[in-house]
Amino acid sequence: MFLTLLTPSLPQLRLHPRMGQLRDRHPFRRRRAPPVAGVTAPAARRRPAASTPPRGEGVGAACPAPPVSPPRGSASRPPSPGAARVGPERGGRCGVAALFWPSASPVPQRARGAMERSAAAAVRRLRAAGGGGERDRDRDRRPAAPPRQDDGDGDCAPGKSRDGSRRRPQALSERRAAAVVLLFLLALRGLAHVAHRHLLSRPQRGGHPHFSAHRARGYLDNITAIGPRTVGSPANEVLAVNYLLEQIRAIETESTDAHKISVDVQRPTGSFSIDFLGGFTSYYANITNVVVKLEPRNGAEHAVLSNCHFDSVPNTPGASDDAVSCSVMLEILYTLSKSSEPLQHAVIFLFNGAEENILQASHGFITQHEWAKSIRAFINLEAAGVGGKELVFQTGPENPWLVQAYVCAAKHPFASVVAQEIFQSGIIPADTDFRIYRDFGNVPGIDLAFIENGYIYHTKYDTSDRILTDSIQRAGDNILAVLKYLATSDKLAKSFEYKHGNVVFFDVLGLFVLAYPARVGTIMNCIIAAIAFLYLGKKVFQPKTRVINNLKKFFTAFGLILLSWISTLVTVVIVAVFVSLIGRSLSWYTHFYVSVFLYGTAAAAKLILVHTLAKKFYYKNMNDLNLGDVFFDASLLIWTIALAVITQIGLCSAFICMLWVAFPLLTKLMIHKEFRQKGATIKFLLLYMLGMFVPYLYIMYLSWTIFEMFTPIMGRSGSEIPPDVVLAGFIVAITMILSSYFINFIYLVKSTKLTLITSTAVSVVTLILVCSGIFFPYSSDMANPKPKRVFLQHTSRRFHDLDGNLVKSDSGIWINGFDYNGISHITPHIPEINDTIRTPCEEWAPFCGLPWILPVHFMFRKNWYLPAPEIFPRSPIHFKVLSKELMPWNSVRLSFEVSGPSHMSLYIRPHKGSALSTWSLGDGTPVASIGGDYFVFYSHGLHATPWNFWIELTGCWLQPRLQESL
Repeated sequence: MFLTLLTPSLPQLRLHPRMGQLRDRHPFRRRRAPPVAGVTAPAARRRPAASTPPRGEGVGAACPAPPVSPPRGSASRPPSPGAARVGPERGGRCGVAALFWPSASPVPQRARGAMERSAAAAVRRLRAAGGGGERDRDRDRRPAAPPRQDDGDGDCAPGKSRDGSRRRPQALSERRAAAVVLLFLLALRGLAHVAHRHLLSRPQRGGHPHFSAHRARGYLDNITAIGPRTVGSPANEVLAVNYLLEQIRAIETESTDAHKISVDVQRPTGSFSIDFLGGFTSYYANITNVVVKLEPRNGAEHAVLSNCHFDSVPNTPGASDDAVSCSVMLEILYTLSKSSEPLQHAVIFLFNGAEENILQASHGFITQHEWAKSIRAFINLEAAGVGGKELVFQTGPENPWLVQAYVCAAKHPFASVVAQEIFQSGIIPADTDFRIYRDFGNVPGIDLAFIENGYIYHTKYDTSDRILTDSIQRAGDNILAVLKYLATSDKLAKSFEYKHGNVVFFDVLGLFVLAYPARVGTIMNCIIAAIAFLYLGKKVFQPKTRVINNLKKFFTAFGLILLSWISTLVTVVIVAVFVSLIGRSLSWYTHFYVSVFLYGTAAAAKLILVHTLAKKFYYKNMNDLNLGDVFFDASLLIWTIALAVITQIGLCSAFICMLWVAFPLLTKLMIHKEFRQKGATIKFLLLYMLGMFVPYLYIMYLSWTIFEMFTPIMGRSGSEIPPDVVLAGFIVAITMILSSYFINFIYLVKSTKLTLITSTAVSVVTLILVCSGIFFPYSSDMANPKPKRVFLQHTSRRFHDLDGNLVKSDSGIWINGFDYNGISHITPHIPEINDTIRTPCEEWAPFCGLPWILPVHFMFRKNWYLPAPEIFPRSPIHFKVLSKELMPWNSVRLSFEVSGPSHMSLYIRPHKGSALSTWSLGDGTPVASIGGDYFVFYSHGLHATPWNFWIELTGCWLQPRLQESL
């Protein structure tokens, strides 16, 4: 017979054949009950379960239950010492005292009572030693949660303590993770902000003559005091030229005997075709260039060119674009001329007077001036903003020695090959003289531009007082140092020998520039990508028995990341489209962080939501630490693929992907042991952030640079591009990049509820405020204006038929809004300007019969025409046909003569059945604009002769349709 003594308060426990599986979870498995008097208490042995226990052994019964009495008749047989054993069961979760009887002999009642009391005392001692108590009993009554699957991944296996027992790795707290990530990103943003605002990185040293920003500011104030300097105006052609010549002669008188200064005023005439703005042809006559050559006393065979332009667009003093650059060049000329050290090569300073007319003066110089043949390299100074840092955004082409010269010489470097590839892609609707020197002069160079505060670029607010003296100083220091380096370099004379491939270059917080040949970058990128693929392959294919399961986990995570990115982009773009449709576009134009709170938090919320749902419903039985590891590797795979693809395309910007593969991979190897043994501890978080510091800091620094360039451009990008959609897409892209190595945190934390609710609430509240119109897009604050750009032209139009008869004429004010909002913010203040006066398109006329100065009709399709009195310009247009000649090759040559104001546009659309085959403009090959019509932009300086040109048409029985425009 057998007897089991149980305690009523313990949970049920049944012994079964797999009792040993519960042994590891027994909280008191190493404890033994103290022996009962006359009774031994060895550990219970595992025995196969049976309906009837073998004679001489016993099994534990279910608990809780009342003590079981021995079988009747057993009281007549007293127990012998050692015949009975009492002790706790090791397999259960509760202490169980079991008393085993070797036989069914009766036991005396007294003895039985004593044994029961001894067993009960043993149970009490056992429970007291285990420290259970009421709290443990309550906990044990709760059903155990189903264990998460481990999937056999050794990387995330729980570690062991010093005594060999298993320890559960620490989970990541949501509050801690969110706080650490937010503080990390804010700290990086703060560093990027400081780097952008820190203009001068090194103190000025004495000794050699150095650049003086105060003298340069004097030049700047005097040039801008002249006022707007448009091509053909006395301000540009006379006053500005005279001032420059006066300052140059003063510098010449103070120069040392080691140098010789020569001055020339060029007034070229010419034409060329360019594929900028859809393609058009430019013709210029009698425009002005002021050219200065500084060379050794004995002369020089080779030269380096420094270029700026002193003309401006209408209605602006043009301080940043580009009077400040000309002021810097005057001061550099003064500084170099005062030096007693002779130069090895000449330095040519070109003050060109017609850049705003789409690069005409630089073309006239490089194709016609006698000094142009000696130029081996150039530096072009431009502006896309007002002050700040001057960014090197174009170099070459394929002359890495020029970048190396900048790296070695520049005192306050700020350069990026990413900006170069963005600019050369055509995304930014702008171009510089760099293109002319590169394409028509075959000369390599460096292109620099001020990019800060582009909101007032080409406006009346572009005044000299808005340009910081430190901005002038850093620009002067950099350009002076680079010019001196080039003018004393042996490579300048044989620059064509050093033309071998592109170069990867980027500055690090404005402290220094890293530059290396693109071919070296390709090798380095391939090596890093190969190492990453080997690492990922090892993770997937080891152990071999779990390859299929590992592949499934890996590519499921890969697909989920891509799915979350796509769904996030779609969601945020839908929000941006909604904002645009309700007329609240550009609400962030003055308040930039509105876009971050509106689109950035929405993107973060959608990313978190997708992965939270995946964790809850798809990965509900998976180990959290294993999931975090898998998603880290999936993000690493995405960046590795991007690195391989961009490297194969040949873009130098692949170095960004290289940073986002190399440093995270190194971080993973660094924190692997800590994560595997202890989980997401504070030490793990600190090491993780430290490893991610470099790529995250650089992408934050680069992103702010791009934001600073692109945000103001959205205010002058035309009426057809919804800026909210563009900016929302860019913010989503930045959010994807910044979150790529934090997605694994979503799977490491216990919950994302608080973060998800907070980010969603911020986005929704911001959306409500935007829809209410509380954020007005523009600002008239004189300290920091962000004006709306509207282009108004008082025009008179006359339309003629093919016989030359006047069929229509009108006059009015033609209105174009430069941004997507059109005139919606003007109508409430000027009711006459509304959608009832939308300009009709004359379909039969080229370019809708509207007087475009440049062929930007595809950017501004929404415009208005307010009737106004006829305009009588001081220089009216005279247009006449000089001759019509039949050519031997079955074409008709038409010769024309045109005279009029300094700026005119010519449109040509051959009649159906005829074609424009050649003309006297450019290289003789007509270049069609978008839509198939031909556009010619004409400008001239003072005292220009009439413009004569000819065109040839095939299909001579028809005549071309022409339109004159004022």
